[in-house]
Amino acid sequence: MCGIAGWYDRDLDMNDASGILSSMSEAMSCRGPDDSGSYTCGCIGLVHRRLAVIDLVNGHQPMTIREKDKEYTIVYNGELYNTDELRNKLISEGCTFRTRSDTEVVLNTFIKYGSKCCEMFNGIFAFAIWDGEALFLARDRIGVKPLFYCTYRGGIVFASDLNALMQNPMISHTVDENGLAELFLIGPGRTSGQGVYRDVSELLPGQYGIYNGKAISLHKYYTLKAFEHTSDEAATIKEVRELITDSVRRQLVSDVPLFTFLSGGLDSSIITYIAAEHRKENGLPPIDTYSIDYEDNDKYFESSLFQPSPDSEYIGIMQSHTGSCHHSVILDNRELFEALYPAVEARGLPGMTDVDSSLLLFCRRIKEDFTVGLSGECADELFGGYPWYHNKDILFEDCFPWSRSLDIRRSVLKKGFLPRGEEYVRQKYLDTCAAAPKLSTDTPLDKRMREMFALNFNWFMQTLLDRKDRMSMYSGLEVRVPFCDWRIVDYAYNLPWELKALNGREKGIVRAAFRGLLPDSIIDRKKSPYPKTYNPLYFRLCAERVREILNDRTSPLHDILD
Repeated sequence: MCGIAGWYDRDLDMNDASGILSSMSEAMSCRGPDDSGSYTCGCIGLVHRRLAVIDLVNGHQPMTIREKDKEYTIVYNGELYNTDELRNKLISEGCTFRTRSDTEVVLNTFIKYGSKCCEMFNGIFAFAIWDGEALFLARDRIGVKPLFYCTYRGGIVFASDLNALMQNPMISHTVDENGLAELFLIGPGRTSGQGVYRDVSELLPGQYGIYNGKAISLHKYYTLKAFEHTSDEAATIKEVRELITDSVRRQLVSDVPLFTFLSGGLDSSIITYIAAEHRKENGLPPIDTYSIDYEDNDKYFESSLFQPSPDSEYIGIMQSHTGSCHHSVILDNRELFEALYPAVEARGLPGMTDVDSSLLLFCRRIKEDFTVGLSGECADELFGGYPWYHNKDILFEDCFPWSRSLDIRRSVLKKGFLPRGEEYVRQKYLDTCAAAPKLSTDTPLDKRMREMFALNFNWFMQTLLDRKDRMSMYSGLEVRVPFCDWRIVDYAYNLPWELKALNGREKGIVRAAFRGLLPDSIIDRKKSPYPKTYNPLYFRLCAERVREILNDRTSPLHDILD
């Protein structure tokens, strides 16, 4: 993984803007601590920060290839999981390669197939290619890797994160009414395509854009599609197991040491099991696994319906089952509190408070020993793992299921602030439901389940992917998410609910697919959330800091909060 940025201005010579480009690059240094590079030619400037994972010696960027009388230059952030297939295809068509990097495969595929290249990629990526005439920007199907941009008369600026984008003088540091609604009424979620700041946009998942010096033309190359599921239960179980297994195995390719996150939950346990078996087959040492907990949580843990037991028991079961070399990271609560500030810096926007800061610290500790890991995000969104899929009262309630009322948020805001806020949020919900593809044969339950999938896919899941990318890359740690393979997404979207929730369980089809391969106690474990601290010290520190802020009469929060 890496960080990319660039600037096109038809009225500027980018050799005169090297200082600004350098500032944009430096703002992304955490995303690419291993190498940096730049390319300037007339009105275009491209910069790259590299986290070296594949072909450590020859993967320097920007990368330029000359084809006939034309030069193509790329900056690329991501991993391609069908690199070998595409490279072999291109070689058979006469293409030659000088590196083993997926960057060269991406660039050659674009040279050969143009914008259709995106449909040929299986991976997580954001990239930009300059061909001497126009700038081509693209983002992966699911939106795992970010790409923000801003267009203005005669130019465009783009970057992997908002911090880098804000180094450019063409970007307004203004948050308007819609941006405030995003922060206070939708956050920590964010409307796909919006960058919160005025005039800042984001390429949508599965979208590419072409900037010709006048305007950007945007095109969707991937969307959810509805089709009839015709396989029986046994065939469906087999297909789910094969899709997940193939995705995990593809993502184990790395020239640097690799680990898996392991909470003892179903999703991380599946990934760890497949990784462990792969290593055994190839005569490699046991897989390294990592879990997170908090100082004194054994003393303060409170059992609840949502989290009936801590993870430690189940982690031990999976460690024994796979023979993994397990590492438990225990976070200090004061350190957790202090990390709230760098966590906001990493995200570039207000986020998920201690859920962000803990992941930031967790990734920082892992980075001391590893560079690449696999994580179980997104299975719940795709396979019906959340309570709102199963509670009929919530399921058919006409609102975002995780934010059914804005009353609490509204109660802390100053009266009259964001008067059209509820209307803004409501429209976002309606637009998402309306865009969910459906079949004419769908029952009312089928239709609502497709809408619920789209709501989770476009909102809840994007928030978690955003969090994982920002917190991990802030420490120069690459995290891959095998459940985000687009083939799994397509298959899951069209699973009938009675199969998806097989045996009346959340993620029932996934449980059935791996029963017999994982211990029953793991297969049958009730979903448990990401671990949090129960230590009162953390909450006391937060309350003290909030009082300090609110006691400052010059704070801009007094214009916003009651």
